[in-house]
Amino acid sequence: QLQLVESWGGSVQSGGSLRLSCSASGRTFTNYGMGWFRLALGKEREFVAAISWSGSTTSYADSVKGRFTISRDNGKNTVYLQMNSLKPEDTDVYYCAESAVGGVRYSRNNYNYWGQGTQVTVSS
Repeated sequence: QLQLVESWGGSVQSGGSLRLSCSASGRTFTNYGMGWFRLALGKEREFVAAISWSGSTTSYADSVKGRFTISRDNGKNTVYLQMNSLKPEDTDVYYCAESAVGGVRYSRNNYNYWGQGTQVTVSS
């Protein structure tokens, strides 16, 4: 059984940066794509970024493109989300997830395992 644990998110002022990490245990996630999603109260979990099993393909939501970077270290069983130029509207609970396939997927329905979520707060 795969378990995903996100690092502590934290608080930052607008324009600042944070890096989230997500560590997997229980088995390796090398063969599967990984994604980051975020969820605010009253909303559905929305796609933020995804990366293929090898790390060769990435994809981003338009709202974060050019500001966020997803990466992975398969040797460490860890996926990262580097968030730069943060805006107050990026405030949310962020979740990492493992896809059911090796490629990039955008729908939360394609992800089988989820972390517990970590709060990111950006103040203006």
